[in-house]
Amino acid sequence: MDDSLVRRPSGVSDSTVEALGKLSEALETVEQARGHLYASHQLVGRADKLFADAAQKFDEAEQAAWADRIRTEVIGLNVLAGRWTFQVVEEFDDGYWTTVRDLERAARDKLADGVRHVYEAELKQQRITPGRPGHEAVPADR
Repeated sequence: MDDSLVRRPSGVSDSTVEALGKLSEALETVEQARGHLYASHQLVGRADKLFADAAQKFDEAEQAAWADRIRTEVIGLNVLAGRWTFQVVEEFDDGYWTTVRDLERAARDKLADGVRHVYEAELKQQRITPGRPGHEAVPADR
């Protein structure tokens, strides 16, 4: 085995590595969800600007009633009760995301000396073909 890829601290069992790998996978899924929340935040913000543009166009088309409806009913509308999207992402970050990240890090620190991706490193070691280009364990400059 190429020692440059070995990450497992001494005494860590296979079942612990698998459990930490599953916990890491769950965290990565939460990270994806967080990315989607931020994408939604940006999209809703862009839509709000586009609604303002549409209201301006209705004014120019002498359709003031539609412009007024857009301005009063949609522009500035909360996406959830009392919340704009920035408040949603802040609450998610401060609550769920922080809790999940802290738990994953605490488990990794306690059970694997803080080493990340032990499961994946061992999977890579099992799957690469030694000596084959593109199958190097680590970058050549390490």
